This record gives sequence, structure tokens and C-alpha cells, in this order.
Amino acid sequence: MRILIIEDEYKLADIIASRLKKEHYTVDISTDGEEGLYNALTDIYDLIILDVMLPKLNGFEILKEIRNKNINSKVIMLTAKAMLDDKLTGFESGADDYVTKPFHIEELVARINVQLRKKSNRVNTDYIEYSDLKLNIKNSTLTCTTTNESIELVCKEFLLLEYLINNSNQIVSKDILYDKVWGLDNEIESNNLEAYISFIRRKINAIGSIVKIKAIRGLGYKLEVSNEET
Repeated sequence: MRILIIEDEYKLADIIASRLKKEHYTVDISTDGEEGLYNALTDIYDLIILDVMLPKLNGFEILKEIRNKNINSKVIMLTAKAMLDDKLTGFESGADDYVTKPFHIEELVARINVQLRKKSNRVNTDYIEYSDLKLNIKNSTLTCTTTNESIELVCKEFLLLEYLINNSNQIVSKDILYDKVWGLDNEIESNNLEAYISFIRRKINAIGSIVKIKAIRGLGYKLEVSNEET
């Protein structure tokens, strides 16, 4: 899962990011309101940690804009302000939680985990499924429920397939996959994505699944079941 930190105190943002990476989250940092809003509007983030007092745009303005654009990322407001009116403004604008500085990093991590469990909205949050594929999100194991064969996915294979399964009702563009897996600021060769898709396909075939990753020319990729009539 990917988290965006919008915080102008870079040292604090870096501490939070380092701790979240230990939880195996992918983390990006924005240090002013305009950049933060731009990144938030990409709609690739599962959760946004949003400071209130920011240069260029404040956190309330950012929150209002992303909710107006129907961005459903979970949002935790992070601020030195502890006044009740500020908290009410945050919640009324669409915040999911509110943490007041100073705070203990472990409390923030716990609150993040709670919000992301709510976002998953699954009965069993250990797995996500598509057709006969079951992906264990805790140990990155992919299982075919038809053959009971399993195989382990490496980090980027897991992130790619997780995103494709969670968005299996639509075509996912290459740009979104680049941003979701490698991050907004990373530049990678275009054939790197194709290589990882090829690795995943081989592993899906190896466990005997009927699921295929279909390339849609000029658009991106989509999961489909090979024995479905079209």
C-alpha cells in the first residue's frame, strides 16, 4: 500500500517515512501544499498524512479539494493545532482521523493501520482474491485455489499484482502502475514494467491458474479469466 506524507517539516516527514517503510508501506513525501495537492490528485494513495499548516496551500484546502474530486484516500490530519474547532473543521471536510503534535510515532502507525484495515473492507484482510487466485498480503504468497499450488512473489511482483487484483474491474494504465509501484519521482525504463508483468505471468502459469494478465494496446493491463466466453 502507498502512503503520501504532506508535511513541511522535512525531518519529521523523513522520520515518519522511515518508520512506515519498516511496515512495508511505500511512502512519498511532499513538503508544500501545492505539490501535496498535485500528488494527492493522482489518486494512487491508499492513505494521506496531511499537515494543516503548510506553505502555499493549507491542509484544510487540500482536503476539501481532494474530496471534491472524489479522491477516497484515507486522510489523517497531522498538526500542532489542538483546538476543537480545528478538529471539527477537519472531520467536516472529510478527514478520517486527527493526530495532534507532539505525538508518539507508534500511535501514528497504529492509527494508520486501523484506517487501512477499514479501507480494505474485506472479511479476511489477510487475502485478496480474483477468480482462482488468492494473494496473501502478509507473506506475498500467491495460491491457485483450483490446484492448491502456491508460489512466492518478490516485492514489485506483489505490488503490481495486488494493484491489478484490487482494480480487476478496469484497465489499469502503465502510468498508474509506474506511479503506484515505483513512485512519482522514480524514472524507470519502460521495459522494466513489461519484464515484471512477464515474471508474474510465468508464476501464475506455474501454479496452474486460469487467470491471465491481458495487455490492452495503448491503454494498459487488465486481469481476465481465460475460459470466459467473450
